[in-house]
Amino acid sequence: MAMSVNATPSPEKVASGALSMESLLSTDDDTDTASKISADVDTDMTLNFTRRMSSNLWKKLSSCEEFVGAKRSKHTIVAWNNRIYVFGGDNGRRMLNDFLVSHIRDSSWARVVYTGTPPAPRYHHSAVVFQDSMFVFGGYTGDIYSNSNLRNKNDLFEYKFTTSQWIDWSDRISGDLPPARSAHGAVIYDHHLWIYAGYDGHTRLNDMWRIDLISPSPKWEEITQTGDSPPTCCNFPVAVIDNDMFVFSGQSGAKITNNLYQFNFNNRVWVRIRTEHLLRGSPSPPQRRYGHTMVAYRRCLYVYGGGAADGILDNDVHCFDVDSRAWSVMAPVESSDVPCRRVFHSAAVWNNGMYVFGGTVESATNRSGDLYRFSLSTFPKCTLVNDFGRLLKEEQFCDTHVSVGGCFVKAHAVVLAARSPYLCRKLLAVYQATSNPESSPCFLLNHPLSLELPEVSGEAFKLAVYSLYTDRIHPHLETCSARGVSSAQMLLMVDVYKVALLLEAELLVQLSMQYIKASINEQNVLLVLKNATELGLNSLKDYCLQFIVRESNYKAVIMSSTFESLDRSLMLQIIRRQQSHSRPTSPDPPGSGATPPSLQHDLQQLLASDTGKSFTDILLKVGQDIVPSHKAVLAARSSYFEALFRSFNPEDHCVEITFGKHVPSLQAFMSLLRYIYHGQVEMPPQDSLHIFSAPNFFGFYNSQLHCHCKASLERNVCKENVLRMLEASDSIEVLVMKRHCLDMIANNFPDVVRDPYLRELPRELLLDILDILASDM
Repeated sequence: MAMSVNATPSPEKVASGALSMESLLSTDDDTDTASKISADVDTDMTLNFTRRMSSNLWKKLSSCEEFVGAKRSKHTIVAWNNRIYVFGGDNGRRMLNDFLVSHIRDSSWARVVYTGTPPAPRYHHSAVVFQDSMFVFGGYTGDIYSNSNLRNKNDLFEYKFTTSQWIDWSDRISGDLPPARSAHGAVIYDHHLWIYAGYDGHTRLNDMWRIDLISPSPKWEEITQTGDSPPTCCNFPVAVIDNDMFVFSGQSGAKITNNLYQFNFNNRVWVRIRTEHLLRGSPSPPQRRYGHTMVAYRRCLYVYGGGAADGILDNDVHCFDVDSRAWSVMAPVESSDVPCRRVFHSAAVWNNGMYVFGGTVESATNRSGDLYRFSLSTFPKCTLVNDFGRLLKEEQFCDTHVSVGGCFVKAHAVVLAARSPYLCRKLLAVYQATSNPESSPCFLLNHPLSLELPEVSGEAFKLAVYSLYTDRIHPHLETCSARGVSSAQMLLMVDVYKVALLLEAELLVQLSMQYIKASINEQNVLLVLKNATELGLNSLKDYCLQFIVRESNYKAVIMSSTFESLDRSLMLQIIRRQQSHSRPTSPDPPGSGATPPSLQHDLQQLLASDTGKSFTDILLKVGQDIVPSHKAVLAARSSYFEALFRSFNPEDHCVEITFGKHVPSLQAFMSLLRYIYHGQVEMPPQDSLHIFSAPNFFGFYNSQLHCHCKASLERNVCKENVLRMLEASDSIEVLVMKRHCLDMIANNFPDVVRDPYLRELPRELLLDILDILASDM
């Protein structure tokens, strides 16, 4: 079965008939994350050998001179049509309402010439862009120098970019207005302006209002919110991704938190995104702060700057990936002009750049007039986790049925074996007892394997399997009310922890323990203690005892009604522990030290190990070479392989690999396979050229691989490898690369001619080199 690059696979998404895990695997948002990501992908896959700006590069642009506009903080900036617009703020002596613009292309500054009456001088207001207008709401006004006429506002102004006109909406709006406020959040969603929280001059708020910006008779509407909403707060940023608004950190009275909250516009429910159970060794959330900025770009949130509770300012860029729910620090490249630490600055995104202007720097009296650009990564994100989550949910190519707690769980032997040493041994033992030793390939050819785990809870095992496929706690366990995790969730997580220990799944052991530790409180600790004792989970039991005997918890726990019904032996252990203040003697659970292996790591090991070969169920023929592989992995990552294996099952279990008319080199195909198995995108330029020549053929769920191949080719063709790249581009007919290589050879011929490989080139390519040299003479 040869693969042709001219083929256009269009695999159908087949709904599973008996989806035994569907209720647990489905989430509130049924939208496929992969489709969200692919919508953001750069579809321009033509090669461009001009110099491009590196990702994570800070670049200082032209500063705003004092004769154009004062240095400032607590202002707003927005981006529109290759321009950055700055409005308001304060310069340390007075509030401002001047209107400035920086032209991105030539990095020049000017005052905006407008008609109409602008908003009064103010700071801590909000500004957002909708269509061809900027809307300014609220803020703090008055004379800060004389301390007179200071008040918060609830007025709304529109600035039309196309006509340079300010419009006061006070005559347009009917009905009640939101309470006046400053230091609030404002976003645009579904042609509405949404206002959230802030400070009204007396107290901090957490109400929400919206107004329809295209209605002929607009009016403000207060929004009823449910769920685990943030506390009253101010000096926080907001950002929108798809149907959700995100709020990170900020001030609530004297308290500063580092919580991240998500508000869904459709069901109007808040969720606090839990980060306490992040794995040890994984990047932690940014420290609590206020006066920082947060922007959204390609399903990531970028947090910059701000002031911490100890008064120390920050200048790191922190990134939160909405899909993997993981934080990371975006380390700037070496040539960066990293801005100094700051607070009460503003930020906006245009194209793939985050622009940061102004703020308070170094001291409370020092304002900035500098403009910086931070280049954001344009590479699509790896879809590995989403792909395997989808594979599990749709139950395609399942070859293992696990009997647990009176029900069957369908799964894939290769994934279970890669993630769990215990299940790997069980699967191999079952196969050896039921297999035909003469079969080739040697595993799972005719019928699914059956495993029995009668001592395991069915629901807990399903949740554990979800984590094996995705490296995540199931969303069902992540959601909680304002009062925290429910007792039922805690008991279920204790069962998952027990399953993780049985499966020897190190990552899930740590993930479960971190979740439990983060969720234990005075109300549920005795329940967890009782269950940990009954299940023989000594490490968890020890942690519960430590929690109970803490001075801040002990009295509330022993005075509770649950303590009265506790088993007498546990009562005695608590009292003795409290009296002796003894330290725990039981060892930490397995894997509690270094960061345990991830899905990506385990699949990398699978591809390179004998264990992976033991679970082979498909052979890939590349020229004269045979590469053992696994249908489930290939189908999870590639819609082409998914369609192929659903419609065609070769009798000899062998699939011939070609890229169109060309058989790839084994090295190039192995580079492709490493991307499929564990998301590796780094490869030699020659391999990038082979893979780049067949764009979108394999039906990956975004163009991450092709974008990296494109960048590798644009960046890594040099005098040392240009002859090999010329030969490769000629053999697979990539003419734009061949022409680029010939030009490079002509420009660097005195160096290239010394390469011994020149004498190994085919006669036709040598003639091409002579032609380009002659044309340049």
